[in-house]
Amino acid sequence: MNKNIDHTDPAKDMNMERGNGGETHQRASDDTKVLTTQQGVPISDNQNSLKAGPRGPTLLEDFVLREKIHHFDHERIPERIVHARGSAAHGYFELTESLAEYTTAKILTETGKQTPLFTRFSTVAGSKGSKDTPRDVRGFSVKVYTEEGNWDLVGNDMPIFFIQDAMKFPDLVHAVKPEPDRGFPQAASAHDTFWDFVSLSPETMHNVIWLMSDRGIPRSLRMIEGFGIHSYRLINKDGKSTFMRFHWKPVLGVQSTTWDEAVKISGADPDYHRRDLFESINNGDFPEWEFGVQLFTEEEANEFPFDHLDATKLIPEEMVPVKIVGKMVLNRYPDNFFAETEQVAFCPSHVPPGIDFSNDPLLQGRLFSYLDTQLSRLGSPNFAQIPINAPKCPFANNQQDGHMQMQVPKTRVLYEPQSLDPTRPRESVKKGFASFSETLDDGVKGRVRAESFADHYSQPRMFYRSQTTVEQAHIASAYAFELGKVDTAHVRSRTLSHLRNIDEDLASRVAKALGMELPEAAEAAAPIQDMEVSPAVRTIGLSPKSLKGRMIGILVAEGSKHSEIEKYEKAAQAQGASVKIIAPNKEVKLDDDTIIQADERVAGGPSVMFDAVVSIIMPDQAKKLAKDSATLDWFTDAYVHCKAISYCGATDEFILSKLPIEKDAFVTPLSDVDVFIENAKSRLWEREPKVRDLA
Repeated sequence: MNKNIDHTDPAKDMNMERGNGGETHQRASDDTKVLTTQQGVPISDNQNSLKAGPRGPTLLEDFVLREKIHHFDHERIPERIVHARGSAAHGYFELTESLAEYTTAKILTETGKQTPLFTRFSTVAGSKGSKDTPRDVRGFSVKVYTEEGNWDLVGNDMPIFFIQDAMKFPDLVHAVKPEPDRGFPQAASAHDTFWDFVSLSPETMHNVIWLMSDRGIPRSLRMIEGFGIHSYRLINKDGKSTFMRFHWKPVLGVQSTTWDEAVKISGADPDYHRRDLFESINNGDFPEWEFGVQLFTEEEANEFPFDHLDATKLIPEEMVPVKIVGKMVLNRYPDNFFAETEQVAFCPSHVPPGIDFSNDPLLQGRLFSYLDTQLSRLGSPNFAQIPINAPKCPFANNQQDGHMQMQVPKTRVLYEPQSLDPTRPRESVKKGFASFSETLDDGVKGRVRAESFADHYSQPRMFYRSQTTVEQAHIASAYAFELGKVDTAHVRSRTLSHLRNIDEDLASRVAKALGMELPEAAEAAAPIQDMEVSPAVRTIGLSPKSLKGRMIGILVAEGSKHSEIEKYEKAAQAQGASVKIIAPNKEVKLDDDTIIQADERVAGGPSVMFDAVVSIIMPDQAKKLAKDSATLDWFTDAYVHCKAISYCGATDEFILSKLPIEKDAFVTPLSDVDVFIENAKSRLWEREPKVRDLA
């Protein structure tokens, strides 16, 4: 609660003057920096171009104007084709348990050391200016600046991908992006071309059902898991290989919004996730993840009921447990969004010695694609010299020239072998990267996909049947919403035919919501297995019951009791929650004449932005607010989104009594602060069937 409102305008002390046209000039003093051109020439006037008389034409000789406009005209670079909408932060990686038995990579063998890193989260389908909260996969990429070179862990918040071979990636992206003849929808999969493609590509079924689950609409970037998707190899000092899949597990647990919340949040605050990341770091609530690995041998992989080289398959944690060996803490927001978040370049081919690749055909294509795209996006093969991309360990090579070359090699020798400069770098068998010496089969070269990749339904079936009943309802409702946006009837029918292979109940629920008859089940290319359920893939019930990382909204107005506000604020903060004050006005006088500044006005701070809400208002204000639609929505939305509500007497008498809000266990009076705090740690999912129709 901000009680120190300062209306002092510092601009008045910044040597302000008015020009002939009333324009504002701020002059540098002896102890302030002087504005200059790129060449360091001091600028005398940053408000007016050079003219031939006050009302005459602008002169071409005005090099200050030309430089300023020229740079402005070229400020933008091509955005990423996918993952354009991103947010990022600096932090560190610390290994807590050595993997020296499996790898020589120092980053995975030397415990206790904090290694700097940079992590970028992103949506996939939307443009750079799209919203944070669409139903979408989230990118989860980490650049670790190890002493043996940069290690880029380039993954997503889902453990599988839509396709099995990189050959199909352009098709997938073209299908999910805005349709080319109309330029919409933006950042959405709910349209004909996406569902046409996936319904003709059964391999997509597993990632699609994850996308339709609550994982597709996360509560916060701090509350998503990260997965490497592919199997990598760890190589030890004896040259022995062990397969690895990596995981980032959020300390706050995996948490999601409801679909209705996600839609409303996008209107109230399209930067919701970015703002949440910024504020948490700024407040010292540093986001943290545990780093885990699944380790398995070639022989163990041969016993899996699926092919681990297939990127559409996860390895259930019940089958191969995740071994926690380290942690990541994000503790500093970028100093400049463009220079760091926008210019950072991740490439899965960036690995230190001791880590190698598998033959996953999707991974193999990514090893080429990510490096290739930097040339068009960042304009030069010298993108690695941009500070955010540059290694923090010593590096040396014989590369030369190219656009924006920043280095000045002081040698006549930029080739090897050579005999003219004994100080130049040379290869090292002892320290250098060595690929695993894999024994290949005698297969005939050709464009062919492994038969072991043919089972497209067993893992989606496992995923759906592993969910709670609430999550299953959310998945069915998501399919119904998305397919309800598809105008082509045979695409809807084809999708339902795939759902019958995943789960008959799921298919029936979606068909009923669409008012459609169930078609014949799609022909499966391989027998469908009934795998053991995996509780680890759930969202509800797995997160720690905690207020840490959550946000409480407290509604106040003129005359609200200061003591009650502080009581709830202290109780929430003691449990690790953040608190924001919401009011009809930006500045509010409380009952003891204290004037506070609200974080948001009611219309700008809807309850969808909070995990639980409190109302502390006086009768006269409650009567006024009972006539305000934004206030009524504030309470109704909190209720229908299954959140905890704490209310005062005036709120009950003049607002709640007029709304379809049942006083269940999560709607409690102001006196029950301890009950509210406990309720605010979760949601009352039992309420949901009473407030909305689910498929």
